[in-house]
Amino acid sequence: MLAVNYSTLKSNLKKYCDKTTDRYETVIITRKDKKNVVLLSLEKYNAITKAARNAEYLDKIDKNMAQITQGKVVFKTMEELEEMTAD
Repeated sequence: MLAVNYSTLKSNLKKYCDKTTDRYETVIITRKDKKNVVLLSLEKYNAITKAARNAEYLDKIDKNMAQITQGKVVFKTMEELEEMTAD
């Protein structure tokens, strides 16, 4: 992980973009009033967002499993489900 101030990044943008894509570096861009931002490759960003979605999905599965374990489920036949959607 690299940290660079905005002015340095501005004058060396290509260099830092190449570091994020070629070396998978994460660059923290420091700015006034602690309004910092992060530069990372699209590949890394996609991996992070995928991991977040997977975590949400796994959390839902855990909650559903807890409901099943606690007996908080309702059993329906296929015919009953079809009747519910026919309305």
